Amino acid sequence: QVQLVESGGGLVQAGGSLRLSCAASERTFSTYPMAWFRQSPGKEREFVAAISWSGGTTYYGDSVKGRFTISRDNAKRTVYLQMNSLKPEDTAVYYCKLGSTDWGQGTQVTVSS
Repeated sequence: QVQLVESGGGLVQAGGSLRLSCAASERTFSTYPMAWFRQSPGKEREFVAAISWSGGTTYYGDSVKGRFTISRDNAKRTVYLQMNSLKPEDTAVYYCKLGSTDWGQGTQVTVSS
């Protein structure tokens, strides 16, 4: 079973930055697209960003374009989410996803005003 472990969440003031990491146990990590989603209490899970297996193509949700950057290091089997200019509405549990079926356990991001 694939294990995905997110880290890097925490409490930050509005305007600050955080970098999330998601380390995968999957040996064929480099062949899978990866994505980040987030979910706030009472809301549906929301797409944040995705990256192709090679890292050459990226996609972003409208609410994070220009502020967040997704990247990956296939040698380390890790995907990252650099979050800048954070806003209180970015507060959520952030999940990484490998391919179409495997999810991490999530990491909490809280942005204070």
